[in-house]
Parts: sequence; structure tokens; C-alpha cells
Amino acid sequence: MYTVILLKLIVMLSLCVCRDPSKGEIVEKFLEEECVDESERMRILNIIKRMGFKEELTQKINGELSLEFRVVQDADRLDAIGAIGIARCFTFGGSRNRVLHDPNVQPRLDLSKEQYMKKDEQTTLNHFYEKLLKLKDLMKTKAGQRRADKRHKFMEEFLKEFYEEWDGRA
Repeated sequence: MYTVILLKLIVMLSLCVCRDPSKGEIVEKFLEEECVDESERMRILNIIKRMGFKEELTQKINGELSLEFRVVQDADRLDAIGAIGIARCFTFGGSRNRVLHDPNVQPRLDLSKEQYMKKDEQTTLNHFYEKLLKLKDLMKTKAGQRRADKRHKFMEEFLKEFYEEWDGRA
């Protein structure tokens, strides 16, 4: 069974790999240098490789999911939603010079992995509909579901207020 510290480490390492898959080799080397035995190293790397939202779009998450996988995936997804998730979303969109909102650009729904990865012509606000608002229903643990429910409601309230202000009704 993994310790809390090891689970936190997996989450941190997964963030590196999710943002840049080439970092997988760096993570593997790090685990080797830390003398993590090979079977544990493979379990950790497997969790990291399979936990991303885009992997779930391909329906490749099959079979029984370990508790560690479910906990790490939920933790990663909880970071993406709620108040901090909103801040991260707009920070990322700004760093990519994305348009904040354009009512003429509709969110892409029911995306394939390839469509999701193709980010051009999208607005920052559309990311809520393409990913963030979907995460609540993808949680794998009861604790993750409870926390996601609260954060999901906060995002819905934020979007309601955003549109009222955008349309001059607030």
C-alpha cells in the first residue's frame, strides 16, 4: 500500500509527465535514483501514464483500477476545478494568448482525444465545457466525488456570474 507521501509524489510527478510526455524518462530516472524497486516504479509510471483526461477520452482506462490510481487521478482532477481550477484555467489561457470568450466560438462537445489535443481556435471559457465541467462525473472515489460536487457548483456559479457581466446584466 502506498503512503500519503508517495501518493503526493505520484501526483507531482504526473503533472510533469502530463504537461510534457517526454518527461516520463526523467521521472523514471528519478525513481531509479531514489532506489524505488522496479515493480513499484512500474506501478507508479503506469498510474501516471493512464491518469490523464485525454486517456479517458480514448476509453483506454479498462479493467480494475487500483485504489492508488483512483486517489491520484481524483487529486489531479480536483486541482483542475473549483476556485483554484478557475485561476489555473485563465492563467493557462492567458499564457497561450487565447481569447477569453467569444460567443461565436462554440465549445466542442463529445471530443475524441485528437480533437481535444487540438486547441486552436478555442477560447479559455470553452475549456470549462470541454473538460472542467465533465470532471465531477469522472471521479473515482467517494471523497473525490464529494469534493468535486462542491467545486463543480462553484464553477457553475462563476459561469453564471461571468455571463451576466459579459451580457451587461450584472
